Formats: sequence, C-alpha cells, structure tokens
Amino acid sequence: MNSIKELGLCLLFLNSCSAETTNHQKVLDSLTLPKGFSISIYADNVPSARTMALGKNGVVYVGSRKQGDVYAIHDSDGDGVADKKYVIATGLYMPNGVAYKKGDLFVAEINKISRYKNIDQKLNNPPKPVVVYDKFPSEKHHGWKYLRFGQDNKLYTAVGVPCNICMPEKEIYSSLVRFNPDGSDFEIIARGIRNSVGLDWHPSTNKLFFTENGRDELGDDIPPDELNSWSEKGQHYGYPFCHGGTILDPELAGDKKCEQFAAPEWNFKAHMAPLGMRFYTGKQFPKRYKNQLFVAQHGSWNRTEPHGYRVAMVTFKGGKPVSEQAFISGWLTSKGDVLGRPTDVLQMPDGSLLITDDKLGVVYRVEYKG
Repeated sequence: MNSIKELGLCLLFLNSCSAETTNHQKVLDSLTLPKGFSISIYADNVPSARTMALGKNGVVYVGSRKQGDVYAIHDSDGDGVADKKYVIATGLYMPNGVAYKKGDLFVAEINKISRYKNIDQKLNNPPKPVVVYDKFPSEKHHGWKYLRFGQDNKLYTAVGVPCNICMPEKEIYSSLVRFNPDGSDFEIIARGIRNSVGLDWHPSTNKLFFTENGRDELGDDIPPDELNSWSEKGQHYGYPFCHGGTILDPELAGDKKCEQFAAPEWNFKAHMAPLGMRFYTGKQFPKRYKNQLFVAQHGSWNRTEPHGYRVAMVTFKGGKPVSEQAFISGWLTSKGDVLGRPTDVLQMPDGSLLITDDKLGVVYRVEYKG
C-alpha cells in the first residue's frame, strides 16, 4: 500500500482491495525474466503511469497521459516498496514527460513546459508551476512528450506529427529540440521524426539515441519502428518520405531517396511501439548487462496479431546495437489478452530498475538476486 490512509481504505473496502491484489499477482505470475531476476509491484494506484524522473533521496516523479496528473512516489524505509505517494499536479494536458534538476521538477504538457521549484521540500504542498516554454503546438495527436536533461544541462524533447502520415505544415512538427531550463536558446536540432517518446545517451560514447514509432496502414509488418542516434544539427531521419532506412513512402516519397536521410541504428519490428528507454549503468545486474539498452515496448494497437507488450534489451558492442531480445515478457498472453503495457524504464541508485505500466496503473521493480 502507498500510505496508511490507503491501508485504511483497503480495510474498509476489503473485497475491492483483495481483487486488485489478486489481479496484480496474476500479472506478476505471468511475467518471464532471465534467471536470477525478480519483479514486484513497487507502487500501485498510479493511474496512466508513463515516464519517470529520479529526484533527491530516491523520490521518483511520474507523469501520466490520459489521467492528466503528476505523482511523486517514495520508498522511505528502503524495503523495495513505495510507501508514500504525493499528487504534485492534476488536470494537466497530458503531462507525459518529467525531468528533474537541482531540486526542481520540469513537466512537459503537450503545449508547454513548466517548472516546479524546490519540489523536494514541498511534496505535501506543491508550488505553483512557472511556465518556461509555451510555444509548442496544441494538437493532441502525437503531442505528448518525453523530457530529459542532457549532459549539456539543456532540456531535450521531441515534437510529433499531428497525423499518421502527412507533410508537416509547420517547421516544429517531426522535430527533436533542446533549450535551456529557463526556455531560452530554443533550437531545432533534427527533423524527420514521426513520433519519439524515449531518449537516452550512451554511457561510453555520449551519443544521443532515441526511439521512433513508425507509420500505420502499410500492413502488419512494415514499416519497422526505429532506434535512431543523433550527432549533429540538421540531421533528417526520413519522415514522411522514407521509413526504416529503406522503405519509400507510397504516398509522399515523390522523388526522394532513402539514402538522403539518416538511417536507423536499429529497426524494431513494426508496431512494437518502443517508448521509454535507459542504458543500464548500475552494478546490481551481472556484467553482461552493463551499458546495454532497456526499451519499454508498449505494444501494437491495430495489428492483426498483436505483439510487443514487453521490455526488450538491445545489446550494444563498440557503441552500436547488434541484437535484441526480450528481457521481460508475458504482458501479452498466448490467447492475445493484454495484461499490461510497459511505458518507461528508470534506473534506481541501488541498480534496480523501475518500469511503469499505464494500463495497470502501477510501477514495477526489477532486481537481480542471483
């Protein structure tokens, strides 16, 4: 339970709590991990849990999409289960992205970025947000954002396109952008990105990698979703002309050639919906997991036979991805039932991983016991 108050509610409504606990255990029992790993519920009752940011003293901030809320969860006694939950904000416009820096929380809604100053000292009584940037488009379609701080202390996010496939009408669509924490020095650093909701920097090369969701309505198996890397301003990743590095769009390619654009570093299967991602730099997992990439694959929504609904590990060698395998699977049953949808991955100070699930409204904890 997340608090004594919730424990009291559980005792009052014992049947409903028992049903929820049983459902969570059913999901956990269905999940498959490599030998030596275990998964548990770190926090429940986190509706529409999406992306995460690690704050001071192990406090984890969680954004949501449909729910419109931002949460803070905390395992104050160190037993591997969050025992405190705070609601930082409510009724926001799909506050999917959260980032933390020097005591301040940054929240990305579809059309703006806001800053909650000194959030660490004000969890019980959150401060009023200060808007730092409000010039993003307001279209909901692919408008929800991932938000991360780079090593240059700038905020990075992407602006998706308001369609499945179209020629973006404004320069800002299909872009990767960055800016200072106060909103200044805003710049578009890349284009041709349909919808990216996950990014991280390789621990050895410091190269920026990001996931991209491919277009629909070309069939079950094309085009692939992508893992891209960024290295210099002005790069273009192909949308809407080329998909997956080799597939020209049948509607909009015109006279374009795929060779004109930056090719993916790795192609995922079509419609896997790769979202949040993290390179693992901790010491808890065995050495073979060091500097490897964990990707939350949210799962297909309109494929004839659904797939995805898992956390994958992309293995890197020499700074390049070379293979992909399931790290956690089972949210999609053999009968095609969807038990959960992973959305983001966060490494904790002890080397364990947290994983959000926006269908079940929980945060999982993965640890290695050997």
